[in-house]
Amino acid sequence: MRRYGSVIRLRPERREEYLRLHAEVWPSVEATLRAANIRNYTIFLHGDLLFGYYEYVGDDHDADQARIAADPTTQQWWALTDPCQEPVADGEWWAPMQEVWHLNEETST
Repeated sequence: MRRYGSVIRLRPERREEYLRLHAEVWPSVEATLRAANIRNYTIFLHGDLLFGYYEYVGDDHDADQARIAADPTTQQWWALTDPCQEPVADGEWWAPMQEVWHLNEETST
């Protein structure tokens, strides 16, 4: 399993729309993410920053990301959510973040 984190800015004028959409994410979008080996996907909000986190359990992240991007329903979902967002870094939609620390589960001996 590998962890991924990314960040993007939420457009203030689209905040309520974005939150409303994510209060009821389409089941088919969620199913596509699961089929692409994504687990524990979470989006956090701080001010106008969205922080996304997920765990990847597959063997070919690039192929699974392409599979998500090729899904027609996901493309429809993105047509609604993308206008609510703007990059924080030039050319980086959902800019990747570097993991600097992780607390592992405690194991008993």
